[in-house]
Amino acid sequence: MSDQLPQDPSRRSMLRRALTLSAVSVTGIASVTIPSISFADSLSKEDRDDMTPDGVIEHFKKGNLRFRENKPLKHDYLAQKRQSTAGQYPAAVILSCIDSRVAAEIVLDAGIGETFNSRVAGNITNGDMLGSMEFACAVAGAKLVVVMGHTKCGAVKGAIANAQLGNLTGLLDKIKPAIEKTQYSGERKASNYDFVNAVARKNVELTVENIRRNSPVLKELEDKKKIKIVGSMYHLEGGRVEFFEVDD
Repeated sequence: MSDQLPQDPSRRSMLRRALTLSAVSVTGIASVTIPSISFADSLSKEDRDDMTPDGVIEHFKKGNLRFRENKPLKHDYLAQKRQSTAGQYPAAVILSCIDSRVAAEIVLDAGIGETFNSRVAGNITNGDMLGSMEFACAVAGAKLVVVMGHTKCGAVKGAIANAQLGNLTGLLDKIKPAIEKTQYSGERKASNYDFVNAVARKNVELTVENIRRNSPVLKELEDKKKIKIVGSMYHLEGGRVEFFEVDD
């Protein structure tokens, strides 16, 4: 694989100050655009509107690959902040876990203004989260809803262990249906991280189902193919973000 990832065609303004090189071939003159050392821009409305839901997923996959290879874009966050003050045009809304190791913007190499982000232990949903997602998609124009779980999730582990602690007890109760619905033939204990990870994935799937069931607004947008609602798992070891679709 080359050192330079190909530029996402849907992000025409993603990199500024590009160099244009003219090369002569046997068939004539070809113009090749080569990104120079430059800074990642905020998403413009045109950029975002040109992207399809699948295109947003591919964009994030490329960003995650850059993260894993330690070749992130050169983010000028102050410049992105200034650009975004005139308006915001995020491509996706991400519901992820509160876990300090799972910062979605970083692991997807996204800049300021690219994503709406909701974080709660165990990446569960409720009415407030759904309302936020409805704003993100139906009002602000985001094309993708991503539920991001992760391996070695402490909230999932706590639900399996039946942990009791103040308001956390009620939160963990919302994860427990995933324990019951997880098919796993090995040891079903919180000390077994293979089981914890299996439950974490099932919990993502159930959250996607809950979004569709409890938000007619988002369900209608998805049925009309204006958005996609997908699951994902961030693998703490290795840093890969795995995207997957959840059937109705």
